[in-house]
Amino acid sequence: KWRLPAPVLEFLSFVPVSIMAALVVSSLFTQHLGRLPTLNVPYAIATIPSVVVAVVTRSLLAVAVVGIAALAITRLLM
Repeated sequence: KWRLPAPVLEFLSFVPVSIMAALVVSSLFTQHLGRLPTLNVPYAIATIPSVVVAVVTRSLLAVAVVGIAALAITRLLM
């Protein structure tokens, strides 16, 4: 068996974080051709409790449940 060098493993450790960041940022903004992107307000509001739960619990399941519930409540109220 062969092992990857330490710098390659360190580089690959950032891939999941960068993918999640790209998904979150692309959801937070709505693209308009010829103009700057605008903030998707319901998603931005739902992101706040999700980030808090992510920092406190570090549980992907809890973040997903809170995010879905927060977006549902936000859409219901808006």
